[in-house]
Amino acid sequence: MSPKPRSQHQHNTTPQAHLRGLGIGRWFKNVWQLSRKELQSLLGDVTLMALVAVVFSVVVYSVATGITSEVKNASVAVLDGDRSALSYRIRDALQPPYFQTPVVIAREDVDALMDKGDYVFVLDIPPNFEADVLAGRAPQIQVLADATAMTLAGMGSGYINQIVQQEVAAFTHSGSLEAALPIKPVVSVWFNPNGETPWFTAMMQVLASTTLLSMIVAGAAVIREREHGTIEHLLVMPVRASEIAMAKILTNSAVIALAAWLSLRLVVMAWLQIPINGSIALFMVGTVLYLFSMTSLGVWLATLTPNMPQFGLLCLPIYMVTRLLSGADAPLEAMPQWIQQATQFSPVTQYAKFSQDVLFRSAEVAIVWPQLAAMTAMGAVFLTLALLRFRSMLARQG
Repeated sequence: MSPKPRSQHQHNTTPQAHLRGLGIGRWFKNVWQLSRKELQSLLGDVTLMALVAVVFSVVVYSVATGITSEVKNASVAVLDGDRSALSYRIRDALQPPYFQTPVVIAREDVDALMDKGDYVFVLDIPPNFEADVLAGRAPQIQVLADATAMTLAGMGSGYINQIVQQEVAAFTHSGSLEAALPIKPVVSVWFNPNGETPWFTAMMQVLASTTLLSMIVAGAAVIREREHGTIEHLLVMPVRASEIAMAKILTNSAVIALAAWLSLRLVVMAWLQIPINGSIALFMVGTVLYLFSMTSLGVWLATLTPNMPQFGLLCLPIYMVTRLLSGADAPLEAMPQWIQQATQFSPVTQYAKFSQDVLFRSAEVAIVWPQLAAMTAMGAVFLTLALLRFRSMLARQG
């Protein structure tokens, strides 16, 4: 008996599945080879690699130690019209590191010194201040503040008010203001007990560096191919546009992710001695998804511009606006409602919220999964736009 012939269904599907498997395998192999070529090109760009090293080390350290929202070393002048024991006591209470040593000035010099910005605060203690306090007449001390230093003026005025109240209460033996209240407030500060600004600014600068460099490095990789003429080499190779674009995205994402991890370990934790409460492993997972989104955006923007200067001019406003509205520098709750809703469609906002939850509050996946999903979805959108533009760019080059 002759063998039973195979069904037509078996004869047709097996070769097609085999070809599909070969196609997928070839795609991954091409991406791997192109990624190796892209890594060699990136590491050979000394200027770009130096920029990455400086931004993730020197810049992070400088921002963390040089920018503060606390009252520190504020200049103070005093108009002492009383020259009593109480007025001297108030003057002596304004001490470093919050304030510089107070300087006594004349009344006619106040306007000129404030106009020149020599002093942020001027305390005007009226005559007979001590006598009026002891007589229970509740005299007033005027505090002039230079509000061009907005944060310093606002917080410093509160510091001065508290110092004056404490000194008056101690001088009159009336106890503190809190002791006179029917209730006693107890304040518990979480995640940053001492209220140290570097704990926050250092980590947020790592986020800012990741955002900026992910766009610039990925976009520069595309523009470098055009300016060096090597894109013609890619056109004659048996590779697809998706393979070329994906190799650039994966390679540049890997380099920036490694730089961000080293910055957290070596600069933030070792150099600045800032503790990290959350899981660095979870943070790096979110960083990889975020870099997938931002490098795709960088590749897309690079296809819209003909050269590196125009690409930089396009990236800069996008970076500045998305960062300022992300909640990394100022809380979203302080912004108008429509901006709070609109900025949720920015991957920078989702990454800032994710990073603060993980690094500061020790959040786990069950809490931050919406941000992870949002960054992945936005990355898919940017990748689609990048591939469409990249294919058309290659077609024009060909």
